[in-house]
Amino acid sequence: MGSSAPEPEASGYLKTASALHAFNRYEIKYLAQESDVPRLREALAAHMASDEFSPVGGHPVTSLYYDTQNLRFYWEKIEGLKFRRKLRVRLYGPPAEATAETPVYVEIKQRVNRVTQKRRIRLPYSDAMRLCNARRPIDHDPTARPFVNEVTMLVGNLDLCPTVTTGYLREAFVGTDADLGLRVTIDHRVHGRDRDFHFAAPAENRFIIPPHLCIVEIKANERVPYWVTDLTARLDMSVVRVSKYCQSVEAFGLAPRSRTHVPDELFPSPAVHGRTLAKTGTPS
Repeated sequence: MGSSAPEPEASGYLKTASALHAFNRYEIKYLAQESDVPRLREALAAHMASDEFSPVGGHPVTSLYYDTQNLRFYWEKIEGLKFRRKLRVRLYGPPAEATAETPVYVEIKQRVNRVTQKRRIRLPYSDAMRLCNARRPIDHDPTARPFVNEVTMLVGNLDLCPTVTTGYLREAFVGTDADLGLRVTIDHRVHGRDRDFHFAAPAENRFIIPPHLCIVEIKANERVPYWVTDLTARLDMSVVRVSKYCQSVEAFGLAPRSRTHVPDELFPSPAVHGRTLAKTGTPS
């Protein structure tokens, strides 16, 4: 396997995403009403800094998830295994604009007891597909060799294949001063699909979370500040175990609905809001 020069420095939203990346974090997820987001946004802005590359309304994030034919990673999540992991390729930016040279992240996200750990490498989209889909060697920085080898072994030994995508518009807030390890994200218009996996494919997506709801994730290195828990109580936000990956798997009938699936009765009538998004992977 050849090697290449160190990867170029990320810029824009990619730079922020990389800088905020943490190896070990505690995560708590909530469902919130979109109608409450202005109050939530105002309260967060009073204590935290807004991500300069995450505008009001959010920035597109799209992920392609890999799993075994019998959905091993899905079932590990549903069964609540204390150690579990999953492989994904993540794109920051409009999916319709993805090309072979667009930078993406190949990530292994794993859970050890209550702690979330993430490791990743930044690659051109074509190299990410060569590694994860074609299972062929890629050029990479020598320091990334252990991670690349782990991805290669996961894909090869478990015969992983693309399973579903998820996408959303993410707003992000980062802690300052005493709350430096705190990060809060708001994910709007959460959708996905179970085919046509190229990010830029002119394919139809489906809402996997009701569009009048958003997912709020609170991520902390150690503790969640009191003012955050007080805020979630005041806005009557509900703690959920929802996994976007599992939600997408179940939304397309790849596995039975689990106890963590967002109930269908929370979806508005299709005649009012619809259950699908515009093609090209971009929310309409």
